[in-house]
Amino acid sequence: MAVVLVTGQLLTHAAWGDTAQALKARHEVVLADHTQDDTIAGMARRLLAAAPDRFDLAGQAMGGFVAFEVLRQAPERVRRLALLSTLAPNDGPAQTERRMGYIRLVEAGKFAEVAEERIPILVHPARREDAPLLDIVRGMAGDTGAETFLRQQRAIMSRADSRPGLGRITCPTLVVWGRQDGITTEAHQAEIAGGVPGARLEVIEDCGHLTTLEKPATTARLLAAWFGSA
Repeated sequence: MAVVLVTGQLLTHAAWGDTAQALKARHEVVLADHTQDDTIAGMARRLLAAAPDRFDLAGQAMGGFVAFEVLRQAPERVRRLALLSTLAPNDGPAQTERRMGYIRLVEAGKFAEVAEERIPILVHPARREDAPLLDIVRGMAGDTGAETFLRQQRAIMSRADSRPGLGRITCPTLVVWGRQDGITTEAHQAEIAGGVPGARLEVIEDCGHLTTLEKPATTARLLAAWFGSA
């Protein structure tokens, strides 16, 4: 069974790191393109066009928004689902204003400042001086680039509220969250796990938003076991 991986904004395929390698031992791994579209629906359509007829799906952060949309467009094609560091609601006014601030920085030629401003909420507080980790984060932001980031921001700002559809997700679902995530909260995870019938929540301790990079062995083990079962 193929596993399709779709990651978040300002993150590249490098974000999957050890997890992708662990999955490749038993699965075909397909890395979704989340760079060309400025709507979540468009990202989901592109993913579905490139994916096998039936597949497992892992969505990380913004990739979780894409995963929810895939399940709206073609639920019959997803066998098992994993949602990492994501949330179901759409943005409220405060989140929209924060994103507009990022857009204004980019339009003012200050794209590099966006990545720097986000680092404190992306990683565990104890990792904010972790040079190798931060080099990866900054490198992914640089590889993403300003224009792609703007498309991703517009997509996120216009996304649908996925909460009304949680109860209609019928595939086995794993929710993974880092205890010190600075973007999504425990309440967000409980909302998903409580809303999706039979969903399982796994909390990774001493970990921020980037579970696949901060706790690569734990995340790889969880996803390899999840997609390898049944």
